[in-house]
Amino acid sequence: MEAAIAVRNISKTYAQGEAAMRALDGVDLDVRHGELALLMGPSGSGKTTLLSIMGCILRPSGGTIRLLGRDVTGLGERELPRLRLEHIGFIFQGFNLFPTLTAAANVALALDLKGVPRREARHRAVDLLEQVGLAAKRDTFPADLSGGQKQRVAIARAIAGDPAIVLADEPTAALDTQSGHSVMQLLTRLAHERDRAVVIVTHDSRMLTYADRLVQIEDGRIVRDETVTERLSSSEEFGEVA
Repeated sequence: MEAAIAVRNISKTYAQGEAAMRALDGVDLDVRHGELALLMGPSGSGKTTLLSIMGCILRPSGGTIRLLGRDVTGLGERELPRLRLEHIGFIFQGFNLFPTLTAAANVALALDLKGVPRREARHRAVDLLEQVGLAAKRDTFPADLSGGQKQRVAIARAIAGDPAIVLADEPTAALDTQSGHSVMQLLTRLAHERDRAVVIVTHDSRMLTYADRLVQIEDGRIVRDETVTERLSSSEEFGEVA
């Protein structure tokens, strides 16, 4: 089966001349359906840049990106929003919930943008909140939700359109241990039970137990890319992955 995400020789340079900064340098990576991959590495290593390129938010300076078998490298600015809307769910570190909308309305908004009738969108939004354990909070505004609850609303919104690809940037940052594990359990089920490609940028080593793949980035290059089986084997031989 073809990879859900396939990037080849991806580079990204910010600015030009003496001020140029190379954030990514010749990155190759495949992420498959049904797989949860963690992108890890020090701050400034290029993780979020790579995630943003995978999500067609940033354009690479070089290389190609294929999503769901389609080369999207050269798509125009008019085509990219539709691509993101139809195929990609984003979970942001800062939640990005609309403060004047209830939890259900925040989730329903993603469906409204896809043209789902308002009543149906509301019904589906409530169903999604039930799936993430927040049915009782459907009429609650973000200011009255905990960090973990906000993140679960953000997850419900990200998967509302049933995207094939889910990209998350530090989804457990600033969450307590219990909330962090709850979020990761949801994302793991999404990958394994819904056959979605899930890519997560994280510094949180507690999340390693949920990964099917670990991709480690340093200075804009992938320095380690291994499956959970390979990771466990190397951990036994060389010590736990940092």
